[in-house]
Formats: sequence, C-alpha cells, structure tokens
Amino acid sequence: MTTTSGEFVLADAAAYAQAVTDASEAAGAYYTGGTSALDDDAYDRLVRAVAAYEADHPDEVLAHSPTGKVAGGAVEGDVPHTVPMLSLDNVFDGEQFTTWTASVARRIGHEVTRWNVQPKLDGLAIAARYHEGRLTRLITRGDGMAGEDVSHAIGTIEGLPDRLTEPHTVEVRGEVLMTISQFEHANEVRTAHGGAPFANPRNAAAGTLRAKERSYTVPMTFFAYGLLPLPGTSAEHTEELRTLAHGELMDRAAGLGVNTPATTDVSGLTVDTVEQVLERVGHIAGLRAELPFGIDGIVVKADLAADQEAAGTGTRAPRWAIAFKLPAVEKITRLLDVEWNVGRTGIIAPRAVLTPVDIDGSTVAYATLHNPADITRRDLRIGDHVMVYKAGDIIPRIEAPVAHLRTGDEQPIVFPEVCPQCGSGIDTSEQRWRCERGRNCHVVASLSYAAGRDQLDIEGLGGTRVVQLVDAGLVADLADLFALTRDGLLALDRMGETSTDNLLAAIEAAKAQPLSRVLCALGVRGTGRSMSRRIARHFATMDHIRAADAEAMQRVEGIGAEKAPVIVSELAELAPLIDRLAAAGVNMTEPGATPPAPEGETEDGASGEQAAAGPLDGMTVVVTGAMTGPLEKLSRNQMNELIERAGGKSSSSVSKRTGLVVAGEGAGSKRTKAEDLGIRLATPDEFAELVADLLD
Repeated sequence: MTTTSGEFVLADAAAYAQAVTDASEAAGAYYTGGTSALDDDAYDRLVRAVAAYEADHPDEVLAHSPTGKVAGGAVEGDVPHTVPMLSLDNVFDGEQFTTWTASVARRIGHEVTRWNVQPKLDGLAIAARYHEGRLTRLITRGDGMAGEDVSHAIGTIEGLPDRLTEPHTVEVRGEVLMTISQFEHANEVRTAHGGAPFANPRNAAAGTLRAKERSYTVPMTFFAYGLLPLPGTSAEHTEELRTLAHGELMDRAAGLGVNTPATTDVSGLTVDTVEQVLERVGHIAGLRAELPFGIDGIVVKADLAADQEAAGTGTRAPRWAIAFKLPAVEKITRLLDVEWNVGRTGIIAPRAVLTPVDIDGSTVAYATLHNPADITRRDLRIGDHVMVYKAGDIIPRIEAPVAHLRTGDEQPIVFPEVCPQCGSGIDTSEQRWRCERGRNCHVVASLSYAAGRDQLDIEGLGGTRVVQLVDAGLVADLADLFALTRDGLLALDRMGETSTDNLLAAIEAAKAQPLSRVLCALGVRGTGRSMSRRIARHFATMDHIRAADAEAMQRVEGIGAEKAPVIVSELAELAPLIDRLAAAGVNMTEPGATPPAPEGETEDGASGEQAAAGPLDGMTVVVTGAMTGPLEKLSRNQMNELIERAGGKSSSSVSKRTGLVVAGEGAGSKRTKAEDLGIRLATPDEFAELVADLLD
C-alpha cells in the first residue's frame, strides 16, 4: 500500500501494518540521504494516517510505529529545544477558520485586532542558534522537544548568514527548502556524482540538510518565521523579543540579515479583520503555481505578543496560530491492477495500482482498497477510470468508477484463490480475508514485531537479522529463537563472536519479560500493547488466560462480545507455541498481579470484590510532557506498564474520571485541563517517589 505520492487509506489492520512498515523504511532512507521513494509530504501524510488509525484502534498499535518518535524512529533527537518547537493545527475553509478565530477570542477575552498572514513553506523546520551574532548550531524540529544536530550544514544555506548584523545571542526559527532552480541544480549535481535524483524539492532539502559525508554540496534557502531569546541573551534584548508583535519580529530578523518571506511575492502581511485575512489567503493561494518554491498552505497568527500569551499553547500546537490548508483536489486516473498484500497476522489486503497522477504536487500511484466485498460493492474493474479524491489534502480515496468513461474493455478484478504470500488456502468467512496459516504465513514480520522494543525488546534482532535466521532455517516461529545455539549463529555471515554473544544474551534476558510483553509479542488479533497489559493484569498468569472462555475474557476492560471469542480462539491456536515458550523458560506471569477469584468471591472464598493492592489502586493516570529524573529513560509504554503494575489504569486523555496527571517538562493542554478540573498533579520526581518500590 505504498505510494510515491504519500496518500494512504488505512482501511484495516493489515493496511495499517503495511503503512507502519512503509513509513519506517521511508524514514530510514529519508534520514540517511533523502533517497526515499516517498517525498516528505507523502511521509508526513502517511504518518498522520497511521496516527489516525492508532487513535481509533489504540490496542493495535505496533511497536515500530513511527508516531511519537523523532524522525519516525530513524534518528534520535539529542539536542533539547529551549522552547518546544511545535506544529500547527489545520483548517480547510473560511467557515472553519472563522470558528477558530472565535475560539481564540474566547480565550483572550476580546476579538483579535491584528493578524499576520504568511505562506506555509514546504520545507524542513530548523532552529538556528546564534551566540553573540555568530551561527553556532542548527537543530531540526525532531519531536518538538528535542531535535537532530545538523550544524554540519552551516555555510550551505542561503538566507542564513554565518554572522548577524548585530552581535546578539538569539535563536532564529524557520524553514529550509530548495527553490525550483536549486532543486534542478541539485539533481544535476547528484546524478553527475552517480546518485539517484531526488523525488521532489522537499525530499531533496531534507536529505541534503542531513548528509554529512557527500563529496559535493548544493545550495538551499532559509526563510525565518520566528525569533526568540536564548540563555545568554541580554535582559534588554530578551524583553524586546518577548513583547514585539510577530510582524515586528520578522522585520527585526530581516534587519539582522536573515531571509524572510518579505523578499517574495507572498510576504507576510499584517491585517486587521477576518475578512482581510481570508482575502489574503485567497491571494496567496492564487499565486501558488507561480511561486519559485513550494507552499502547502497559509499560516495565520495573532500578531500581538499579548494576544499570543493570553491564548496560550497546547502540547502539540499554539492556540494563537493556524495553518489554512489549500482546497482538496480530485482527479481522474486509471485503475491498472490490484495487488494482494499479506500482513503480519495473515490478513490479505487489496491494493489498487493506478496510472500515476499528480495531485497538488504529489504523484498518486497506489490506493488501498478495503476488502473484496467493497470491491464488489463498488463494481470496480481493471481498466476503469476512477476518481481519486484527496480529502482534506491528507487522505486519498477511490470514490467510484466513472461509469460513463467505460469502453467495454474493462476486466473484472480477479480475487486470489490461494494466499499470495505462501500459497496456502484462504479463510473467506469474514470480510477481511486471511491466510489459513495466519501469522505463520509471514513469519519474518511476526518475529520482527515480537522482538520489538515494546514486546520482548531483543536488541540486535532487527528485520535483516530475522530474515537471515529464517532463510538459514534456524527459526520458523517465536519459540525457535530461544533454541538458537552459539555454534549455529557463528555459522552465519556477519555474525562474529561478540555479536553472537550479545544476541544470545538479549534473547536470554527476554525470557524474564513480564507476561504482558510476552502476550503482546504473540500478536494475538484484537490486542496490542495496552490490551495485552490489561489481560495480563486481570488474569496474572498465562494458565489463567488460556483457561478463560469468551465470557470470562469479556470481564477485561475494553473487550466486548465481538472481540472476546476472537482472542480466545487465537489463544487456542497459539497453544502449542505457548507451551514451547514456557518449556524454554519464558516467563508466564505478570509481576504484582493477582489471579481472579471465582466470580462473586474473594481469594479466601468470601463474598465480595477481588482485593487489589498498589499505590495507584484503582486510579486512572495520565502522563504528559517529558519525564525527568528517575523516569527520564522510560518510554511512554514503559510508563504505562509502571502505572498498571502499581494498580492504576493508564490513559491518554484527561477527564473527570482521571485521578492523577503526571506533568513533565513541556506539559500543556492536559495539565491545563487537569488544573481546570481540580485533578491532582504530580511532577516526575513526585510520581517516582510514589512508585519507588516498583522502579528498578
């Protein structure tokens, strides 16, 4: 379900799993040289589609998902931002924009009287730090809290001088991009040095910015959109920067010798009314095709610093600025073929192959189809002209065949009779077809998932190594990992004594993972990280889980009448594998959990509720912001595990039922909502003290 344009329809778990794999592979290629098959816009849309699916299916989140990770997990953000480097929320039409402006007015207590309108440049956000007027560091946005150091690119970016016109200590934020002419020149230079041409200017800018060992350089261009003080900035200058309106800040940046949109035909403009904002939006949109660089919308900001401060900032985006996305685009193209891809659990997902079509600057070549029943319902045929629509400029879909363009040469779509991955039979009893071998059909994907950080966390067992083990016949399922021998591994290519010993040690350590991790590693359909934790906490042991029928399984929070029998059936199917894992010494208990008593009885046989213990007993806990101190190295998944081991329930949203909010650095809207609702707040250090007995 990949596409060279970046448009995806994540119709089901198989489509989602494929999207995660595609995004991870694209990030790896993108951040090591800009050669990804997906352009930067395509990658961003794919990740947003993944995030949207995860929001709707939180129990199916895959460990290697790029969401919430710096550079999709391909690089680490090692340089903290002094002030979070946030994204922008979106609106798509005048009505949505007017509604948003009303919400800003309610927050600040009066109508905004000055707005700044400027193009949303299609580049890569960076922070440029100047010390006493000299450019010393370049940092990417990263995850907003920390970014990647790309200071090696200093001196290659037009519009970002090595020295300011005044010796100030400041940070300039903006976009690095390639103009059309720079992009064409970059590809000429790149191909002359034996490299493949970049797909588009944004991909080219991102790859070039991060490239450290190329024998050539190509120019890029910087446009500023922010100016803020740094530690070491004089008190006088700090006060000036914090009180200037946005338009004045941009004038100040230009005065320091930094490039701003003022040098273009779509310079930032300060206006007084919503009507004038919309007029300016229309003007910039009308110039889009003529600009020498790409834009993907228009940014509208409350201009006055006082209004910005009163409106405040959320965890992901400021409340005083918005991105006005340009209108969606639809085009007609041809359906050339349908491919059938097999996901990690054996789900067979159809993918439409299209005649590539350029839609608003991106090439759409593939689209995910829902399932065979949906194909039949819409009467799609090979050779059809189909309408491809990009809803909200994010998610494309095939609306329907354009029947009046049919010539009679169109052919029916042929559904597979056997699994396209392994040739086994297909279970067609449900709308989503599945290989009869299930997860055994795609053993590489299953094992890679099981070894992931949030499952068994087997360091050194990445996808390439899994393929090597499978191809060598050493591993056919998860239990085989725990039967690997030193001699067997040493016989493989690129496996020396050190790497062999490290891998065996990691596999041995994986045996001690809690039951929730083991259950998640099994990849039971209908479960994920959080659901695996709930099941493990509820039943405490694998024996109790396997003994549960559908009715007992429904007593776990979040498991309904439809999901329960699927989980029970999956566990029965996995019984031989689970037995082998247990025999290999893999842990089958959940630390701190108590097995459920018979219905209506406590553990000692008395009537009543099952006893529970722990410092967070029965409490719903939300974690927000960056953790510090003893919790600094814990991932969000590990924090959730800690909460549940302490008897609590982890949640991602604050509500009246929330009992505690752990607010770290950069906590925003969730902290604010907790304060409004009178919910107890704890710092990372306070929370660490509360659960000290459970910390390693």
